[in-house]
Amino acid sequence: MAWLDLVMTLCLIQLVAFSVLVGRARIRYGIKAPATSGNETFERLFRVQMNTLELLVVLIPAMWLAAKYWAPHWIAVVGVVYMIGRMLYLRAYLRDPATRSAGFAMSILPILGLLLSILAGIAMGV
Repeated sequence: MAWLDLVMTLCLIQLVAFSVLVGRARIRYGIKAPATSGNETFERLFRVQMNTLELLVVLIPAMWLAAKYWAPHWIAVVGVVYMIGRMLYLRAYLRDPATRSAGFAMSILPILGLLLSILAGIAMGV
């Protein structure tokens, strides 16, 4: 379970890092809270942060539940794929939002896989 705990913690740290990028962009581009618009780069960073938060709400409990039924080190690997997807998403979204699809797929597909693995684990135990 240590690998799983490590990867979940790294996922949370990644969100914090994205939040720091948003905070720095607020200062750099003069976007005062509660505004969430006014500069395209800031808006892109903000959307990456919010999308990451939206996905983490599902990812973290899904990893925890999936590890009840399957080897935790494999669930941790799924989490690493998610994190790589988030980095690709960030880079693509900043460059050109239209190119974010691969990063998004590498983020959402692991989550969907986890959810299916949880259902399979439950079905096998019933």
